[in-house]
Amino acid sequence: MAGSRRVPEGPTPDPAVQRLRIRYAKRGRMRFTSTRDFQRALERAVRRAGLPMAYSAGFHPHPKISYANAAPTGAASEAEYVEVSLTTVVDPAQVGPRLDASLPDGLDVLEVADAADLPGALADHLQGSVWALRFRGGPAGADELGGMASAVTSLLASEQLLVSRLMKNGPRELDVRAAILRLTLADGEVPRVPADEGDLVLVAELLHTAPTVRPEEVWTALRQVSGRDLPRPVSTRLRQGPVVGGTVALTLAGRTV
Repeated sequence: MAGSRRVPEGPTPDPAVQRLRIRYAKRGRMRFTSTRDFQRALERAVRRAGLPMAYSAGFHPHPKISYANAAPTGAASEAEYVEVSLTTVVDPAQVGPRLDASLPDGLDVLEVADAADLPGALADHLQGSVWALRFRGGPAGADELGGMASAVTSLLASEQLLVSRLMKNGPRELDVRAAILRLTLADGEVPRVPADEGDLVLVAELLHTAPTVRPEEVWTALRQVSGRDLPRPVSTRLRQGPVVGGTVALTLAGRTV
């Protein structure tokens, strides 16, 4: 019939009755997985774990999974977040081990909670990140790393420091200095950040600006102010969450670290 609307066949999907908020880690070789790679891995893991995943309606139903502020490809992380909607209420404490066992090694579930028990939307809590930037030492990098302390001082003393990022619509300048809450040299070992003798680790607390400044841009800014060919660091996100008392707290668990 002319003008009639085509509607999907089959039953209406069961409604979502629970949202689980999940914090997971991206470790080892898994830091090279893209966001889309992780999405596919998680959807398979949810099915293998037997969780009653909710789906959207329409001709092409999709799992109701929400991803938030994923780390760049190549960066490791101890604080990645996702929310999964379910059609049956489950015990979050039992979901973690089941889901973790269904994911590849290096994608590790750290915490699971019922989103209804947590205040506010997830996106509202993710106001900043803490990153560890590990610079490899050794013969190739030792000389350049010697000036890192003065480079950090120069960067923090700058009122503005612009770096360029290539966006879909062309290059865009980002103010790295405006995003930095803290930038310090680590005194000793940083948990979950493997380092060899001679390596140097910077800890950067960054506000989530729009667009978000990445560790790579901090590295570029340090190269600019130092005039040195600093080696590219390996980056690990240690936590992300709300900014509390001028520092970034870990969300979900609700504690400041």
